[in-house]
Amino acid sequence: MRKFFDSIRRLGFRRGPDRMFAGIAGGLAEVTGLNVWLVRLLVLASFLLPVVGVGAYLVAWALTPWQDGSIPAEQIVSGRLER
Repeated sequence: MRKFFDSIRRLGFRRGPDRMFAGIAGGLAEVTGLNVWLVRLLVLASFLLPVVGVGAYLVAWALTPWQDGSIPAEQIVSGRLER
């Protein structure tokens, strides 16, 4: 499992520092160069899709590293969830 989480960290995508809830939209805005509010509206619009929007957001929340590189799913698997 360590290799899997290390490969996620190497992607360079992090939760955005400009975050409201979990930082996913802020991270996407930072990577794409789009306005953070536009990305937030797009994420909210994706929630209108029955399972896809919320499911994708939850997966992104679990697998997206924080600014310090820690990943919630890795912490849950190892039994040391800190946030």
